Amino acid sequence: MTAEELKRRFLEYLEIERGRSIKTIENYDHYLTRFFEYSNVQKPSQISEEKVRTFRLWLNRQEGTNGFLKKKTQNYYLIALRAFLKYAQKIEVATLSPEKIELAKVPQRSIDLITVDELNRLLSATEGKSERLLRDRAILELLFSTGLRVSELCSLNADIDLSREEFSVRGKGDKVRVVFVSPSAKSAVMQYLKSRKDMEEPLFVSYSKAGKNGGRLTPRSVQRLIKTYAAKAGITKKVTPHIIRHSFATDLLQNGADIRSVQALLGHANISTTQVYTHVTDSHLKDIHKAFHGKQRG
Repeated sequence: MTAEELKRRFLEYLEIERGRSIKTIENYDHYLTRFFEYSNVQKPSQISEEKVRTFRLWLNRQEGTNGFLKKKTQNYYLIALRAFLKYAQKIEVATLSPEKIELAKVPQRSIDLITVDELNRLLSATEGKSERLLRDRAILELLFSTGLRVSELCSLNADIDLSREEFSVRGKGDKVRVVFVSPSAKSAVMQYLKSRKDMEEPLFVSYSKAGKNGGRLTPRSVQRLIKTYAAKAGITKKVTPHIIRHSFATDLLQNGADIRSVQALLGHANISTTQVYTHVTDSHLKDIHKAFHGKQRG
């Protein structure tokens, strides 16, 4: 079996048996193809530690628009290759052991947040009775109430049942989780739906300059409208849908929620992804420093 044939079977396995998204499969195809082409791999048996090492060196020296390729991006290639080798091992094809590949260490990610005051100013920037303004307020309220990813938000349909103030959403890896709607978010969504005059399926629709319905709102459009309202609210720092998701998580942790519950609410597969938030919630450390530091100096 050639490396290309094995790759095709691997990608089909991801799609059919593992239920991975088409986007994930396209990414894995890209990462593996790049490795095969650079390393001149024709057969699975040709994959060696030395070829992986030289490929990693090559990746590390690639320059992009914002400097050299980030370690996190480099790891995407290694994750795809490791999954490919694990599949080869599963169907008993002789090749390099997946355990031979270690991911590069990446620096701990810093979390960008907006303050409660900035969040309130952002929401106030959507004040108004027009259908578009009601839509935008509903978007912001729902993002902060649920911690939804922007893609999850855009996939919601107008037949959403808010009577129980909770609903299910299908997230990354096709996993379903329950999210909860605050009274203010519920009120904002209901007001927006009441103002709608169309019978379109999406919960959030786009509007042309003439005010006409242009179909389902896209993640890119949500990013743009949040940027616009942030500027209108006088917020100079970067504000994105994901930063509102960060604020949702830290708000819960700062008010006493446990890390496992926040992991479930965010839809994180691994607790390590959620733990990036914990360092910004250690407010008690300030009190400890104040109480115990420098006492002998008088």
